Amino acid sequence: MGLVSTEPAPTPVPAPRSRLAAPGDAGAATVLARSRDELAAALADAPDPRAVVMTMGALHEGHFDLVREAARRVGPAGTVVVTIFVNPLQFAPTEDLDSYPRDLEGDLAGLTQTLTGVDGALGVGRLVVFAPTPEVIYPAGQPAVRIDPGPIATVLEGRTRPTHFAGVCQVVLTLMHLTAPRWALFGRKDAQQLAIIEAMVRDLAVPVEIVPVDIRRESDGLAMSSRNAYLSPEQRRQALALSRALQAGQDVAAQAAGSGTRLDPAAIRRAALASLEAADGVEIDYVALVDPAGFEDLTDAGLGLPRRAPVREDTGEGLPAVGLLAVAARVGTTRLIDNTLIDLHP
Repeated sequence: MGLVSTEPAPTPVPAPRSRLAAPGDAGAATVLARSRDELAAALADAPDPRAVVMTMGALHEGHFDLVREAARRVGPAGTVVVTIFVNPLQFAPTEDLDSYPRDLEGDLAGLTQTLTGVDGALGVGRLVVFAPTPEVIYPAGQPAVRIDPGPIATVLEGRTRPTHFAGVCQVVLTLMHLTAPRWALFGRKDAQQLAIIEAMVRDLAVPVEIVPVDIRRESDGLAMSSRNAYLSPEQRRQALALSRALQAGQDVAAQAAGSGTRLDPAAIRRAALASLEAADGVEIDYVALVDPAGFEDLTDAGLGLPRRAPVREDTGEGLPAVGLLAVAARVGTTRLIDNTLIDLHP
């Protein structure tokens, strides 16, 4: 499957009749909460079931896909919670915390439009938007108790951003406790984040089901990201090299499947790397093929975690069913990531 999106643009809907209300407004279909007490009040009488989508704002259609899937799961009588919080713990001192794009008013309008039907009514029982400050999430300042995200957090994104995933786990677990959802939805674009959160929920027995949602792409294949707003028109063109590199890896896998030859994981990575190296304006961080659950390196490139079991070169026995081809690169000053899943046993 190619990486260029063929999905039609969402059909515009009328402006919603429901208004965004404070938690004290009884019976309001949409509620904005800024404090823990306001969130608790908004959820106290909110209809079940409940799903949460955690974001850092600057919402785009990729986020709205998560919200749509949340709404599908809770049904017309359930509750969707969307958190909007730029988490300082997942930014290093040299990263873009202060300049990270923020547009709460636009986010709120996009959320109500996304969940509003052609009849102008909200498509779920209640939409709760939780937009706290850092002081609300971390009332004691720096948390005294920290989450260790484990070995997966030491490779790929974790090698470049060594404190990032600890900060992600800290806020995700906090928000899971505050929102108490049945489902928590996360995008596949942040594949390493997804794997770590799934491991955290499993290992700490958190009573929530993690729901992955596929990457939303622009019509030319660029993965949607809030950081795309940093790109100039020329950099936006250069950024397409990431999705082209993934396509090059997919093409190698498809050719092996079509010819009946043994699939070589290293050849998949080499093709993606060569494609990205040939692109102008792109500074490569990594190109890796890993197990999407454990992030074990499938090509012995020294990028993922060491493999726990050897792979038979003649049969491919020992390879997972699916590999994650992941790339990271800078275009200008903007760091971008992308990935795709590849069938390793076609």
